[in-house]
Amino acid sequence: MDCPLCAAPSRAGSPEIVLYEDEHCRVIRAGEPAYPGFCRVIWKRHVAEMTELEPEARRHLMDVVFATERALRELMQPDKINLASFGNMVPHLHWHVIPRFCDDRHFPEPTWGAPQREGVAHASPPAETLARVIASALARG
Repeated sequence: MDCPLCAAPSRAGSPEIVLYEDEHCRVIRAGEPAYPGFCRVIWKRHVAEMTELEPEARRHLMDVVFATERALRELMQPDKINLASFGNMVPHLHWHVIPRFCDDRHFPEPTWGAPQREGVAHASPPAETLARVIASALARG
């Protein structure tokens, strides 16, 4: 099986930066230039659906998703956060956590929708800062 999410994101040329990692999942900054702060929370074990996880594992994964959302809201103050789990292209359980701004390229459409404007560039927090705030959000519960 050649799953891009099973492999650690340290492969050469990858824009992905690991922000948080534990024995079950990792949070990466996805390296999407038009969407600063775009993160993915990736379950390490290769499963396709949330219901393949035991209830405790599902809670843990969602705690990490919510901590990532909280950190992005605190640091970037976006107009909205989009949370999504598709897996249609890569059937490996992962969540997208995407800060959205009213003046971004696609708002109010989804990031894969029709562009609405050129879009305004927003600054992404430094990886070290985002990593620290995610860890702090997890510690606070």
